[in-house]
Amino acid sequence: MSDIDELLIIGAGIVGLATARAVLERTPDAKITILEKADAVATGQTGHNSGVVHAGLYYAPGSLKAELCREGRLATIEFCEANGVPLGRIGKLVVATDELEVERLGALAARAAANGIEIEHIGAEALSELEPNISGLSAVLSPGTGIVDFRLVARTMQSQLEASGVRVVFGADVVSIDERSGAGGGEVRVRTADGAEYRAERLVACAGLQADRIARLGGLPADFRIIPFRGEYFELDGRAELVRHLIYPVPDPSMPFLGVHLSPTIDGRITVGPNAVLGFAREGYRRGAISPADTFDYLRYPGFWRMAVRHRRAAVVEARNSLLRRSYLAECRRYAPELRLDDLGERFAGVRAQAVRRDGTLVEDFLFERTARQLHVCNAPSPAATSAIPIGRLIAERLVEQAA
Repeated sequence: MSDIDELLIIGAGIVGLATARAVLERTPDAKITILEKADAVATGQTGHNSGVVHAGLYYAPGSLKAELCREGRLATIEFCEANGVPLGRIGKLVVATDELEVERLGALAARAAANGIEIEHIGAEALSELEPNISGLSAVLSPGTGIVDFRLVARTMQSQLEASGVRVVFGADVVSIDERSGAGGGEVRVRTADGAEYRAERLVACAGLQADRIARLGGLPADFRIIPFRGEYFELDGRAELVRHLIYPVPDPSMPFLGVHLSPTIDGRITVGPNAVLGFAREGYRRGAISPADTFDYLRYPGFWRMAVRHRRAAVVEARNSLLRRSYLAECRRYAPELRLDDLGERFAGVRAQAVRRDGTLVEDFLFERTARQLHVCNAPSPAATSAIPIGRLIAERLVEQAA
């Protein structure tokens, strides 16, 4: 089988790149090809997030999210320090603005403690000293939370992988996957839209917003759908001095996402966001982007409608915030009362690939599915970028198990 690759990876986001890196850690001479349909690495979710290196405050103890985030924060710091990638260890403040949020903040602190995450309890006076422009009754400080440019992390990984002999093929839109087995061994054959064929002993799919489609191409049941949610951000004009820490609201357990937060970036800006509104295109980063095929795909899925009914209150709130800048601003002014409407500058968006099951429940944790020769990352929500290096190592370990 020397004429075929040992491993074929679909997707050159940070998880796909970290997977190739982890395989090379085990087998330095492994022959690996990465297929990416875009013209560069990290053009999808990796390149459209807020750049937060999460500590792991929020995740259910014992979950893959909790475990991999803890490991991922340390691995990301180690990678950045070893490769000269700028990293800001600025910490995060989760701010309670009323008595109900103070109660919820206590529950969050208990979860952080259960996950072994370092935190500090901050009173109103100390909060005012740390962040004069932020108002709240109390807060939890996560000193281990940081910021980085994950696109630069991904490009650094790409350079190292290519120097180690990994082939990265751009413009490779996968249209078919054929897994074959036989007495003399087996292989996976992948065809792309341009007619090229790639063969490998094993395949790993890190397809993000296309995860369910790629899984179905590989013959997996994929009894879920990827529903795209746009996370809309604003850049704050002329307010780079507003905060020194990441500023997050206390999560509302009735809402599926964390809420609008203030995020200093590694290049000196401050962004505010994201909200979370239903997207009409899986890769619709441009405002107003619509893909009839993507929209029809989830509209015909029963799980979408069950999810929509279950989270109808959240949908109304998020849609209002998307349509009305004043409503969006009001979310921020709860903890940053000095913000004004004209502080909301350039608007941009990310798209979150949220896996939804047939019963309408959101897949909250990382989800992996596999066949004899394929392993698919079916759900990799935040903190996937933070967790990418240990996710890659977990995948590499499972590939060894498959081969045994």
